[in-house]
Amino acid sequence: AQMGSNGDLDAHSQCLSSTGDLVLDKAVHQWMAWDKNPQTWKQMESLVREGRVVELRRRLCSRMTFGTAGLRAEMGAGFACINDLTVIQSTQGMYKYLAKYVPDLKKRGLVVGFDTRAQTSSGCTSERLARLTAAVMLCKDVPVYLFSTYVPTPFVPYAVMKYGAAAGVMITASHNRKEDNGYKVYWHNGAQISSPHDKEILRCIEESSEPWPESWNEDLVESSLLRRDPLEDVCCSYMEELNTICFHRCSLNTMSPLKFVHSSFHGVGHNYVQRAFQQFGFPPPIPVPEQKDPDPDFSTVSCPNPEEGESVLELSLRLAEREEARIVVATDPDADRLAVAEQNDNCGWKVFTGNELAALLGWWMLFNWKEAHPDPADTERVCMLATTVSSKILKAFARIEGFHFEETLPGFKWIGNRIHELTKTGKEVIFSFEESIGFLCGNMVLDKDGVSTAAVVAEMAAYLHTKNLSMNQQLINVYEIYGYHISRTSYVICNDPPTIHRIFSRLRNSGGSGVYPESCGDYCITHIRDVTTGYDSSQPDKKCVLPLSRNSQMVTFTFQNGIVATLRTSGTEPKIKYYTEFCAAPGERDISSLEEELRKVTAALVEEFLEPDKNSLLHRSV
Repeated sequence: AQMGSNGDLDAHSQCLSSTGDLVLDKAVHQWMAWDKNPQTWKQMESLVREGRVVELRRRLCSRMTFGTAGLRAEMGAGFACINDLTVIQSTQGMYKYLAKYVPDLKKRGLVVGFDTRAQTSSGCTSERLARLTAAVMLCKDVPVYLFSTYVPTPFVPYAVMKYGAAAGVMITASHNRKEDNGYKVYWHNGAQISSPHDKEILRCIEESSEPWPESWNEDLVESSLLRRDPLEDVCCSYMEELNTICFHRCSLNTMSPLKFVHSSFHGVGHNYVQRAFQQFGFPPPIPVPEQKDPDPDFSTVSCPNPEEGESVLELSLRLAEREEARIVVATDPDADRLAVAEQNDNCGWKVFTGNELAALLGWWMLFNWKEAHPDPADTERVCMLATTVSSKILKAFARIEGFHFEETLPGFKWIGNRIHELTKTGKEVIFSFEESIGFLCGNMVLDKDGVSTAAVVAEMAAYLHTKNLSMNQQLINVYEIYGYHISRTSYVICNDPPTIHRIFSRLRNSGGSGVYPESCGDYCITHIRDVTTGYDSSQPDKKCVLPLSRNSQMVTFTFQNGIVATLRTSGTEPKIKYYTEFCAAPGERDISSLEEELRKVTAALVEEFLEPDKNSLLHRSV
């Protein structure tokens, strides 16, 4: 029911008029008039009653923008948060944009999926937000493929391509903290939207911010004849298509003595990873019982991000030890990312970094491609992609093996769109990755996919086992052939945007106006690339080859000793991330001195360029 009457609203306006902020008063008034969710309406009412002006300003006087993974924010009341009203507004904007640019929108329709997130205090569940997304489209006679239950994020872009839909929306905040949710948009090519679509959709959202009365009609999901449930169809088709990246099913998998443990991190992954393993001919992995069912509170982990390594994989590793399983695979809550750990012979665990796992998967995909295509000329049409902050290991592969390698800006949306472009020119992209444990083997979806990668890892491990090799031993073999690539990736937390701006501004003007630093610690810097401003000192015209990324900060330093280091802001969290890598030539074996040099450069980078004490930055705690 509509909350409050105009009399109430006038009373609210009067009790708030003492702020003297007319813009804020108007925003409050608008929120109270438009929001029909009783819980978020009451949240806003309490903030108004308690006169919490700073908090009201934070929640009402800005709007979410598209980051590297769509719209993401905390759940709760306010235009800057994820809630019923802002999801309706976003979808109305989407409708407006699609109606303009996709002439056959009413034939093609929209795909909508959701994860298992929920927040009792605001009544925001991913499922409800997905149903409201569907309602907005259905009330405009646009067909909607709305999944009837939670699914892995990759199922949405997969379904967009399968049905030739106009676009797709996934309600998820992936591995973010439990308070957050998000709205991830895919274009009809099956990749996440990028510029200019994101800017144009935001403009359309602002132009149609008042909810249409029928947008709140969640019941349309049941009553409309234009709603289809694609769950069974997509699941069967996806599992069937996994055969394109399964290379040894008959010869090896059914006989493999290896046992696997899987954690789905309280999210969507359990059933789907089980089915993917069976599709590859393996018995399903042993699930971590405390983490296999959805739990929006993520009650057994300090943060729902398997990328944090051993500390958050504790339950998986202990279960694997009890069950004598050698390998642990863990999908993040929406199952688009994958962490992998392997038991060493001395009983410790090796948790692979995203870069190490990519070295193995890149080797594996190329190895199987070459088995199936013995003519070396065929390799010229092979492609691999990585984001520019990821390890350069695939570049080293490409140099020696003769295939095509490219880098993109950070974020899988850039990879997905590039795969689409390359495929049109007859290239075949067989592997892509980003260092934050995002992988895509083959190209059956244009986004990272933890479900398919988990099955590929199982098959690769089983194959290596027949050669008496562990994955870690094979990783060393890969480095011996292509050169050791040793990287360090971490982050500091900064909740104050002006501080972040100040840090990067100081870097750009450290030797006077527009003059970048020439050294860091005792180490000489030879090249600087700044994707935020478009400057690249290594190019003859000093212009960056990668597209500009004005909305985020990202500067890369190349050192005289061969180390490459990047500082960038996260597109989804209040973090400054740093990435450093030493790329050694094949045959260089003094690993400990390389590691020591990398450690020193990384420490100098953080201390001198970020100044954590002076800027009150919090070091990674996990």
